[in-house]
Amino acid sequence: MRRANREVKNKSELIKIIESCKTCRMGMIDDGKPYVVPLNFGYKIVDSVITIYLHSAKEGRKVEVLTRNNTVCIEMDQMSELITGKNGCDYSCYFESFIGEGQAVILENVEAKIDALNAIMKHQTGKDDFSYDLRVLDKTLIIAIELNHYTGKRH
Repeated sequence: MRRANREVKNKSELIKIIESCKTCRMGMIDDGKPYVVPLNFGYKIVDSVITIYLHSAKEGRKVEVLTRNNTVCIEMDQMSELITGKNGCDYSCYFESFIGEGQAVILENVEAKIDALNAIMKHQTGKDDFSYDLRVLDKTLIIAIELNHYTGKRH
């Protein structure tokens, strides 16, 4: 990272950044070109491994791309304050961001899908005691991304 003084290395601080964001962007490569989609997400940390969970319809461009190449990058951020100045180049903002890389895996097992959906709902709503219609669950694609590399930044 070019601005090492802005890098967030502390795991608990990285988790605070994740907790403060409600949308993540998943970047993929589609036939040699970048393709990015914004998604609601949830996460779990088990034995210090961060897994991001996403949900989707079972068909569409995102699913087609992932079946060809499941290497992904996720990004989430939030701006907390605009920094103003006299000139345009004096402007900046205070922000926090998190970027991670991993392999997207489609979850097939019903229990794993429910567990992932509960993680998503917990992150988005603060609750995790939901029930799911199995017919709807069957039509829902759940993506798990175990992050093998990640970094945070703050200004």
